[in-house]
Amino acid sequence: MHKIKNTGLLDQYDEKILTILSVDGRLPVTDLARRIGISKSPCRVRLQRLQEEGYIKGFRAIVDPGKLGLEHVAFVEVRLSDTRDRALQAFNRGVLKIPEVEQCHMIAGSFDYLLKVRTTDIRSFRRTLGESITMLPHVASTSSFVTMEAVKDMAS
Repeated sequence: MHKIKNTGLLDQYDEKILTILSVDGRLPVTDLARRIGISKSPCRVRLQRLQEEGYIKGFRAIVDPGKLGLEHVAFVEVRLSDTRDRALQAFNRGVLKIPEVEQCHMIAGSFDYLLKVRTTDIRSFRRTLGESITMLPHVASTSSFVTMEAVKDMAS
């Protein structure tokens, strides 16, 4: 269970709601209210406020990629030839269009972006790397790291 950091903007009930829902987002409001020690109506009001204020971004099903044949995971370091704002924006727009890129993070370090790429196998990864990722605006070079085993995955 995730412990929510107290920012001073949320009270103990809000923090409990977020902590519980981060583990079980399908918990009925009645059960949630009982677990945090308030009645159903105030719990529902708090839940709606947390959604409206952006603390809760949404609810989703966590799909097993292995069941869909998407077991190949690689991380790709990307170095850009230009890191001015327009170049970063162009890269960002382009990477959003590649469905195999599961995550994209701008990095402060010896490279500019770290991508998590999920495909069916090494051939499809190579194709995605060569035909999509390296063709993104301002890509100067890439380095790839293939995952052998996921020891800890927060999506599971």
